[in-house]
Amino acid sequence: MKTFMGRVSAVLAVLLISTSPAWADAQAAKALASKLEKYRTYQANFIQVVVDGTGSKVQETRGNLKAKRPGLFFWESKSPFSQTIVADGKKVEVYDPDLEQVTVKPMDKQMSSTPALLLSGQVDNLEEAYEVSRDEETAGADDFILKPRSQDSLFLSLRLRFRDDVLSEMRLRDSLDQVSVLSFQDVKVNQSVNDSVFHLDYPDSVDIIKSAQ
Repeated sequence: MKTFMGRVSAVLAVLLISTSPAWADAQAAKALASKLEKYRTYQANFIQVVVDGTGSKVQETRGNLKAKRPGLFFWESKSPFSQTIVADGKKVEVYDPDLEQVTVKPMDKQMSSTPALLLSGQVDNLEEAYEVSRDEETAGADDFILKPRSQDSLFLSLRLRFRDDVLSEMRLRDSLDQVSVLSFQDVKVNQSVNDSVFHLDYPDSVDIIKSAQ
């Protein structure tokens, strides 16, 4: 990860070489941040479809998520298997009932750049972490494409789709050329969410695995 001064130097170099594209990225990042920072809370049901490089469906998952700024996130998948993920800004807990185990990981820089956490984390530094462009040509939608600047990122590109300023879809491409499409339904924005939602309860009998990474 580059230092702050390194990022500043890189940005200045880009500005000197090619002003228009850099300005376009800055404007797109600012517009996206403006949309996301309005979300104090975000709740939705989701359908996640994963397809491989040939276009064949690998998996379909259904569940619900809740996000609350700053730093609180809840994800529950219900089918085809059950899994709950909770983040509190400092750590991430992953509960797999079928395996009877909970994995606890620190919220490091890599984890904090997970796409879904854009709904609960800081968004005022998007341009530092991503190359951001905007596609307004999709009928009835406003799309933003994010490409991570870090080579350690968990994904290659991410497309966020908004309809009437409401996030309706995330489309992520990973290093294996798999595409995950998250479609959000029954979206609720800025409705009250109790902090207790982001506390993971599980039986005393489960195995707890603490990971340093």
